Amino acid sequence: MALTPREYQEALEARILSPLAAQSAAAVRERPEPPCPLRTAYQRDRDRILHSKPFRRLKHKTQVFIAPLGDHYRTRLTHTLEVTQVARTVARALHLNEDLTEAIGLGHDLGHAPFGHAGETALTRIFVEHFRHNEQSRRIIEVLERNGQGLNLTYAVREGIYLHSKARRDIMTTAWGTATTLEGQLIKICDSVAYINHDIDDALRAGVLHQADLPADALAILGHTHGERLHTMVADLVACNDWATGSGAAPDPLLIGMSPTILAATNQLRDFMYREVYHTPHNKADDAKVRFVIETLFAHFVQHPEQLPEDLLAINRVRAEPIERAAVDYIAGMTDRYALEVFKRIFMPRTWGA
Repeated sequence: MALTPREYQEALEARILSPLAAQSAAAVRERPEPPCPLRTAYQRDRDRILHSKPFRRLKHKTQVFIAPLGDHYRTRLTHTLEVTQVARTVARALHLNEDLTEAIGLGHDLGHAPFGHAGETALTRIFVEHFRHNEQSRRIIEVLERNGQGLNLTYAVREGIYLHSKARRDIMTTAWGTATTLEGQLIKICDSVAYINHDIDDALRAGVLHQADLPADALAILGHTHGERLHTMVADLVACNDWATGSGAAPDPLLIGMSPTILAATNQLRDFMYREVYHTPHNKADDAKVRFVIETLFAHFVQHPEQLPEDLLAINRVRAEPIERAAVDYIAGMTDRYALEVFKRIFMPRTWGA
């Protein structure tokens, strides 16, 4: 009997992927499902994320510059695509599972609030259980999608999405733990590689930075252009982790990393961006306004829960959660422009034509 396309792909993975790669045939779901004849488990996960409503909303969520009007600034969606592309390049070179890498990459920022990190900070301040975008991403895929059923993704994808966040001081540090798959670890690093580089590009375009402002010693190591820096970091990830292909002695524990020189220069650029872009008065000028909008919407929906979407209220009732949880879920899911439109509709007087 001929193999199905899925079975053929699983057999191909067993032959060509690294022995340290995640095999699709071994993927585990919380709720067992009949296998798809066409797609592996990780391909199905990728497709479920790609076709989800939270993924589509990323196109109108802030990356760094709030509600940008220019056509060429990154949004949360384009950031997600760039992370995924960088990670897939490394995964292919290291003979890791590209489908798992892609699924984690596409889903890693589903839980981001409107207005970027300013919105995340605002929700963290007002929600007593605290709000973090990686935790909200996990809640979306495990609880909120499909009317409370979740997407039933594989464990490796859910873990990679939840554990992609890192501490401020170093792109290699962890805040919630380390993914058990090399593909999950790879997304955590490539998230930083992507945003450091594209945020520099956007800051230069916006006039917030000038080329001469960038730290010369870091550029001497990483490169003077966007493309040079990306190539240096990606090539270093491939060269430093060739053990992941199964061709050499592997470290203990199995951790994807960068060379000390490239890591130090990358962290220097990251620190520079925090100091000169992310936390500057110019970039944080609207943070108080963002906080006011989100706090005002939150208070309103807690007082008027009947105005929350019925699907969120149904989940809230079934799970016996406080109404504050449903209000946070609703606001966190908003795009920048939808949050402003809702605020305007509720709190601004209507205008009338002549």
